[in-house]
Amino acid sequence: MTAPNSAERRVCWDARDLLWKCLDDNHDSAEACQKQQSHFQDKCPAQWVRYFSKRRDFLKYKERIQTEGFTPAEGPREKS
Repeated sequence: MTAPNSAERRVCWDARDLLWKCLDDNHDSAEACQKQQSHFQDKCPAQWVRYFSKRRDFLKYKERIQTEGFTPAEGPREKS
């Protein structure tokens, strides 16, 4: 597989942006954004699809931590 050229990268990024906007507008409903998801998968290399999906998950997690704060999980306490 050859690396995407500039025009192909732009098409991929535009498809990603449309999918992410749809997911944001529809409270992460995959069912509501199937058309955009298919377009995204058609226009981007599979490795990029995996990367961008993980990236969005990370950005959402980071946003949640920044707004809600971090609460450590309950677990065994260390003995003092």
